[in-house]
Amino acid sequence: MARKIVFTSGKGGVGKTTVAANLGMCLAAAGERVVLADTDFGLNNIDVVCGVEDLIHYDIVDAIEGRCRARQALVRHPKSANLYILASNHTDPDKYISPQAVRLILDNIARSFDYILIDCPAGIENGFHRAVASADEAIVVTTPHVSSLRDADKAIAVLKSYRLKSVELVVNMARGDMIVDGEVLSPREISEILKTPLLGVIPQDDGVFLGDHSGGGGAQKAFRLLAGNVMKGTRRIYNAAGKYSGFFGSIRRSLKKNL
Repeated sequence: MARKIVFTSGKGGVGKTTVAANLGMCLAAAGERVVLADTDFGLNNIDVVCGVEDLIHYDIVDAIEGRCRARQALVRHPKSANLYILASNHTDPDKYISPQAVRLILDNIARSFDYILIDCPAGIENGFHRAVASADEAIVVTTPHVSSLRDADKAIAVLKSYRLKSVELVVNMARGDMIVDGEVLSPREISEILKTPLLGVIPQDDGVFLGDHSGGGGAQKAFRLLAGNVMKGTRRIYNAAGKYSGFFGSIRRSLKKNL
């Protein structure tokens, strides 16, 4: 039976969908059977992020309303045999879909997979509750920015009203140079402020986008560590500030600020 993990943020623009998609790719590369389920009916872009928008024939609403079986709405990612995408409502994004209906579909496919990663709409409105009601665990994605932390704190407070097995934190777009210079909070400090266990740290890297995670880049390493933590329950956290410490690190910080 699949672990159903919802990805929330409290606000948009923190890279929540990209984090979910890259984690799904890493889990699939490790041999896990993964579904990326899009419950953001307003933006419905997980299929675009994954590059499979032209392959979508049915979406989750088609499955809910009986136009196809739940498995027929799944699209296998062309570069990963273990990764499937379940698109959200493309034809009528304003149509009301109940949390119970979404949960029924996800429970139906859960028997055939190891993970269902649920991409949740930003904010804490109806779409948030529809996504969270289908999950057993939650990962809150935030950035070090004050506005993002404030909204993440609101989302975490609401998540505590659900009977979830765990609520954990991923700090995305971490700038190691700014952490060393004390310009932003460190991931550990963010975890303490939000009173939520730190599951992973993803460094700011414009090049990360469903790429080859076998390489040695910072973001690739960070996603592999995150996937390992999810699978094994470990706490190996990527050190975004590592290469900016010491003498050579000070040179890197200076160069980065002058770019």
